[in-house]
Amino acid sequence: MNHRPARRAIRASASPLFTPHGTDRADRKAARRRLAEATAEAHAQAGTQQTDRAPATGEATAALYPPSGRPGPASARNNRLKLPAHRMTTAVAAGAYPFLAEGGLSADGIYIGTDVHAAASFTFDPFELYGKVEGFTNPNLMLAGVIGQGKSALAKSIALRSLAFGYRVYIPCDPKGEWTPVAAALGGRTVALGPGLPGRLNPLDAAARPDGVGETDWAGEIRKRRLLLLGSLARTVLGRDLMPMEHTALDIALDRTITHAAGTRRPPLLGDIAAALNNPRVLHEAVEAGTVSGHLAEAARDLAHAMRRLVHGDLAGMFDAPSTVSFDPNAPMLTIDLSRLGGAGDDTALVLAMTCASAWMEAALADPRGGRRWIIYDEGWRLMRHVGLLQRMQAQWKLSRGLGIANMLIIHRLSDLLTAGDTGSHSRALAEGLLADCSTRIIYRQEADQLHTAAALLGMTSVETDAVSHLGRGRGLWKVADRSFIVQHLLHPHELTLFDTDARMH
Repeated sequence: MNHRPARRAIRASASPLFTPHGTDRADRKAARRRLAEATAEAHAQAGTQQTDRAPATGEATAALYPPSGRPGPASARNNRLKLPAHRMTTAVAAGAYPFLAEGGLSADGIYIGTDVHAAASFTFDPFELYGKVEGFTNPNLMLAGVIGQGKSALAKSIALRSLAFGYRVYIPCDPKGEWTPVAAALGGRTVALGPGLPGRLNPLDAAARPDGVGETDWAGEIRKRRLLLLGSLARTVLGRDLMPMEHTALDIALDRTITHAAGTRRPPLLGDIAAALNNPRVLHEAVEAGTVSGHLAEAARDLAHAMRRLVHGDLAGMFDAPSTVSFDPNAPMLTIDLSRLGGAGDDTALVLAMTCASAWMEAALADPRGGRRWIIYDEGWRLMRHVGLLQRMQAQWKLSRGLGIANMLIIHRLSDLLTAGDTGSHSRALAEGLLADCSTRIIYRQEADQLHTAAALLGMTSVETDAVSHLGRGRGLWKVADRSFIVQHLLHPHELTLFDTDARMH
């Protein structure tokens, strides 16, 4: 369309605006009026010309927007956009796309805090994630961090917030008594054990027989559990594995004790086991002629002294009498306060007490109707050097899915797992097996000399290793199956007061 006549009309009408200096105001107003009239006339002429030339069938529109697209290389419809390939490092890609972040696990679960990279809420529930997240094969969790970084507060908040989902929490070993106020605030129960305290637990108590299991089969299962417990206790005291004849003596003593207890209608006691092992006549009478060579009583002498410690030694009065407390399966939280046991130099008594307490708890753990439960092992570094307890823990880790429980192991450093024994030893393999059976690993800040060990055990990348060395209080690296998150744990003011482990320092 030709717009030249309209532009010439506007220029002609506008020329009076450019008048010499000194022209009066009336002339300038007249010039502006003529310019406005000329502009309106030019627009009218342009519209008339466009109307006269407009095609009736939309030819102009078709010319501007052809149905098949513009022809030639400029077309974006009929031709592929060809760009040269470009390669870049992940560091450059992160700068080019700075707003990409992990989508998170899911909205279902326990609120933990904030996903630092995604700036979104972070929730976690091992029972909900099982079977839904690729690589998440078990509900067990390992938590590591140096002192003062907030790992205890994280464990307690997970336990507290789990109660809202109907879960129950068991603490088989509370070596510092930190869980007692938490249990009291939640309406739970605490069993305090130690010299001079009235609490008694009989680790040989039998669990209730599940539905569908015959009485004879269940009696054999109870005997097997008791024998494993006695062997674990003996190994802990002796500091070595049992000899074959010692195993035989333990079998005989247990059978004799069960028979005697059935006649008195009371459960067997550790004191009965110790008495049978210290009675040579009982051992010799129970052995059939020709089945055992040598003197069985002499071979079991060290074993008898080891069991005697549970009755007359530093654990006297705690596990050698009928239980004074009963297990309440409806209690939201149950803790075993062992703060009166185990000094900084020798933790054997603490481990023995924990072994007995965990065996006592098996009555609830084996109940298939017990629901989902957390089993939290605090101060796990003190347990790594005791093979018997590691074996019991490994069995519980392996059965976590079938029992509906989630085990949580709390340690200070990843190198604590290496203190279980030398490379290639059975105890070292058990400790590393506990870590392998944890689909969730939470790492709070580690010291510089621990970073290499942590990276090797957890398979951390260089970026994750560097992040762990700079984590602040309450912030941890969460490795959930094959995915990683940096999470800032958030506490309610009431939780902060309840979980304060530095109260005596203020």
